[in-house]
Amino acid sequence: MGVVPEEAINEFEALMEEVEEPLKGTFKNIHQGYPREPLIRFLKAREGNVTKAHKMLVDCLNWRVQNDIDDILAKPIVPTDFYRAIRDSQLIGLSGYSKEGLPVFAHGIGLNTFDKASVHYYVQSHIQINEYRDRVILPAATKKYGKHISKCIKILDMTGLKLSSLSQIKLLTIISSIDDLNYPEKTVTYYIVNAPYIFSACWKVVKPLLQERTKRKINVLSGCGQDDLLKASNVWFSRKIW
Repeated sequence: MGVVPEEAINEFEALMEEVEEPLKGTFKNIHQGYPREPLIRFLKAREGNVTKAHKMLVDCLNWRVQNDIDDILAKPIVPTDFYRAIRDSQLIGLSGYSKEGLPVFAHGIGLNTFDKASVHYYVQSHIQINEYRDRVILPAATKKYGKHISKCIKILDMTGLKLSSLSQIKLLTIISSIDDLNYPEKTVTYYIVNAPYIFSACWKVVKPLLQERTKRKINVLSGCGQDDLLKASNVWFSRKIW
């Protein structure tokens, strides 16, 4: 969906004014001082349907309250060695910023093993990364570039991808569902780089699990995609960030 009609935003805004605590409090952590921004995102996620977008956002707020998402950054995974093992098997790093000021995150999809902890801890780690992005990195980018920045770019590095990676499909489905329902429209573009020959077989399995709006944002680049990345976002990608 392209531009969201102003009347739809206004209608959605009026509905959200009726939301009471504790939902209103957690909504503040979502919008970070820009209350119309999530309304637009959730409307896009539901093709401009105000009723569906409102239900989706209220469900998201309830999910946040029920799972103490507002406090998740204050609940580190301990001990430190255990946390480090999780992060070393769930590779993600801030690679830089695009020429528009969007944070660019690189994900080591092909080298992720997700084998150092239970699904619960990897999901917790993923949500913490999302919340740190939304509450720390994006507000800092907004301040740095002097304009509101609420979205990011993701580089998905397929180096090391194997058919055995499909054994992680359950966890990836859970994570994808969390993002689709609670963090919609946060990523402008996904760039897939270093895709080995086995990628096409894995893609056939993963693609049906993705939302159509997500599929439209995916770009598979040749090799490391460096020229395309520099042209599109002025970002240099290096796996040294792991």
